[in-house]
Amino acid sequence: MWIVAAFLAVAVVLVHVAWQKRFSTVVALKDEELAKARAQQNELAGKSQAQQHALLNSMVEGLLLLDSDGKIQLANHALEKLFGITGNLQGKTILEAFRNHELAAVFDRLKTEQRIIGFEIQLSEIEPRWIQVNAATISESGNGASGAIFIFHDLTRLKQLENTRQEFVANVSHELRTPLSMIKGYVETLLNGAKDTPEIAEKFLNIIDKHTDRLTFLIEDLLTISKLESGQIMMNRTSGELRPAVEKVVHDLQTRADEKSVRLENRVPPGLSVDADFDRLEQVFWNLIENAIKYGRANGNVVIAARETQNSRVEITVEDDGPGIPPEAQERIFERFYRVDKARSREQGGTGLGLAIVKHVVQGHGGEVWVSSQPERGTTFHFTLPQK
Repeated sequence: MWIVAAFLAVAVVLVHVAWQKRFSTVVALKDEELAKARAQQNELAGKSQAQQHALLNSMVEGLLLLDSDGKIQLANHALEKLFGITGNLQGKTILEAFRNHELAAVFDRLKTEQRIIGFEIQLSEIEPRWIQVNAATISESGNGASGAIFIFHDLTRLKQLENTRQEFVANVSHELRTPLSMIKGYVETLLNGAKDTPEIAEKFLNIIDKHTDRLTFLIEDLLTISKLESGQIMMNRTSGELRPAVEKVVHDLQTRADEKSVRLENRVPPGLSVDADFDRLEQVFWNLIENAIKYGRANGNVVIAARETQNSRVEITVEDDGPGIPPEAQERIFERFYRVDKARSREQGGTGLGLAIVKHVVQGHGGEVWVSSQPERGTTFHFTLPQK
């Protein structure tokens, strides 16, 4: 009987040990599954956070998130680039991070206003920059404002274009007004009796004719540059020799050169060919050579030359030995209506659009144009064209 009892006791112990092992295994499996689930949850959360950061950092607009105390919680890369900020901004106030009182005032306004749209600030840098700020409070249901979001747009390019447009309109108005005033003045003088004196009448009519031509040239140049900038002019490109095109323009301008005793020299080598619209190319040479005659020194020299360069290109130069162009003016010399010496330029005539047309025609051929000059050592205009 005791043997049976002992057997049963041993069986109970074995069953207990077996169940304990099985329970431990189940618990271990559950713990492992739980750890895996937690790891997967953390991985998903990390991926989601990484995706959110990637999305925010891919934005063109700057983005800033603040908590209810005005402390920065998040700033994307576009914002840091916009303001030129490096380092961690988290936990700082707007004033601490940006040193800009106008921007800090926008956050203060959000305490009484829910949304601020289209607020503009100007950053005082070497070149002024304009930023548009849109801001709004972030609210949680029933808990009031819990923070704010700021979106920043860079308006600098738009402002620059607007300034260029205003300057262009002002310059055109001035250029039109000057010859019109001269024409009107001389016509009134003729009507008031000067027409009865043949010598005076002829002199005044010649002046009127001169200023009428100036108006015509201005309008033609305005139409030309407008079409060039809008891509309405198609280049009728053909392959041909460069020297005859230069020779034609030199011949047409010889009378003007003789008036200042300027010697024009065509050093373009015979046989050198380019792929170009030769009508437009003659316009380029006309503007560059005429400028060299007009602004170079009396009894001076103007040399037109060309040479082959790498990548199947030809570099053409128009060089004078005049007073040169100041370094600060060389970067702007191809802008519409820009004049190095405004008084001298208007006295000698011209529309102020010649070099802007040169730039657009050359670029329309896929070439480049630039200027090199030193005070009292002359000026050289360079441009490139594709070779035959």
